[in-house]
Amino acid sequence: MATARERGVHRPAALAAYRAFFQQGDASALPDAFDGWIAPIVRRMEEEVSEGTTIKFCQRLDRQLGVPASDRAADRVPLGVLHQDDRVRHLDIESVIIPMVGRTGRKTHTLCVSSQVGCAMGCGFCETAQMGLIRSLTPAEIVAQWWAATFVEKVHIDNIVFMGMGEPLDNFDAVIGAIACLTDHHGCRVPMSNITISTVGRVDGLRRLVEVVKRDGWKRLGIALSVNAPNDEVRDAIMPVNRRWPMAELREVMLDLMAVRGTRKILFEYVLIPGVNDADEHAHDLAAWLEPFGKREGKSPLGLLNVIPYNPRRNSPWPAPEEPDVEAFVARMNELGVYTKRRRTKGRSQMAACGQLGTADIRGRRFVAAEHHG
Repeated sequence: MATARERGVHRPAALAAYRAFFQQGDASALPDAFDGWIAPIVRRMEEEVSEGTTIKFCQRLDRQLGVPASDRAADRVPLGVLHQDDRVRHLDIESVIIPMVGRTGRKTHTLCVSSQVGCAMGCGFCETAQMGLIRSLTPAEIVAQWWAATFVEKVHIDNIVFMGMGEPLDNFDAVIGAIACLTDHHGCRVPMSNITISTVGRVDGLRRLVEVVKRDGWKRLGIALSVNAPNDEVRDAIMPVNRRWPMAELREVMLDLMAVRGTRKILFEYVLIPGVNDADEHAHDLAAWLEPFGKREGKSPLGLLNVIPYNPRRNSPWPAPEEPDVEAFVARMNELGVYTKRRRTKGRSQMAACGQLGTADIRGRRFVAAEHHG
């Protein structure tokens, strides 16, 4: 794509258009060549929760099969490995706006963004994983989710979490590029401390993230690890990534991250699945693995365990856990000295909760491996 200078647009005018687009939502400020940059929202669902309304919206990145491509940028995005599959009519991504009320009573909104269409990680409990990886998103497609939430849905977004479709570290360069744009003080102006990358534990990507966090302004980037298991035996069974990078190696790189991030806590996510990882012996094993991130004398811990009650995917082999069992596991982890909280379930009935995002028609096809960034 040509630069502003190549288009004959001088820097002051380009910067004014850039600010108008990202700060006032004025799409007309951009040149005609950018028409269609924001993919349209084609579906949206709402669910009322105690803190407000959870909104899941779906953006369409592709043209419909059989329809000639137009000049609009959004229509020129290919279907990736699906371009010959007539069963899949569109390439869609899902994002979720989650209302939250903190201890002070202040209401905020968190946007859960996608970094890929589908996912290659193959976690057995995740709906997105059942799609396979179709393709990675560009930085523009990631940022466009924030723009749509802010100026189409008209919700002020306080926090952004890369916890939607895809594995962020499997699309490393695009995710880092998107964060650079989202935090730009001329543009979206989202504080770095309000953005969190969640990963299943690609150790190669985490090693690259160690170097990124060393950059000026990046130390406050939030990092969440979906650990989801107390030992290699359980993690191998539900998270294939662990067969390449077992938990000992994973903990080593997380300690490296902790060392370069000062006092910024690392979030450890634990999807609690009945009969899989919720027994008392699992709690003991998990506490032992998390011990280096725990309480320090006279100081707060550098790790927080976030227990997430399992949200069943389509055709799930497991049910959601009973509330007393969730409370008992959280209490047990705190007894074992692990700073532990539980995540409130939101959006489950709309397939908008953690681990439930995914396009059903893509899920129904036979998986074909796709090239991806990272």
